[in-house]
Amino acid sequence: MIKISLYNNTGKKEKEMELDPAIFGVEPKGAVVHQVYVAQMANARQVLAHTKHRGDVAGGGRKPWAQKGTGRARQGSIRAPQWRGGGIVFGPTKDRNFSHKINKKMKQVATKMCLSDKVHDERFLVVEALDALEPKTKHFAVLLNALPSKGKTALFLMADGQHNVVRSMRNIPKLDVERAQDVSVVDLVNHQFVVTTPDGVKLLADRFNK
Repeated sequence: MIKISLYNNTGKKEKEMELDPAIFGVEPKGAVVHQVYVAQMANARQVLAHTKHRGDVAGGGRKPWAQKGTGRARQGSIRAPQWRGGGIVFGPTKDRNFSHKINKKMKQVATKMCLSDKVHDERFLVVEALDALEPKTKHFAVLLNALPSKGKTALFLMADGQHNVVRSMRNIPKLDVERAQDVSVVDLVNHQFVVTTPDGVKLLADRFNK
């Protein structure tokens, strides 16, 4: 078993707790984590830019002038790309698809690798009895300043029912909150520290032991 320090709600090391090495002791592989990270970022990408080609632009149903005899260049429609207000050639469209397919097993393994890396570098912090703190932002800010994550980006993995804790933490700079069972590789890579509770650790274990 892997042992890590367990902090009390004043930010001091009080005792130790054990972690499952099958989840928190997996050897990280950069290529796997990178592949899952890129796929999750691509799947979250929204296709916003959209231009109209000549068939989408309103108007231009008739030929502007005769094909021959006017002395001007031949034109078929005032909505051709060379006309002002015409369609766009090779512009971005909403039909683009940036999604990457990635299987569940690889995603689970990559998440365990990121968690294991945090544990190995002592950047996975477990704090107990958070519910005993008065639900005010200043109390939780004092606690976070007493932890090794002070001044660093941190991700708090909440357990079910910790709504008062979440409300107290959401205005603290450099701190984001996510449900423990929903944490992703992107969340873990983008934050220097992970902070959770024993209940959060249990939810992580239940997620990977299904």
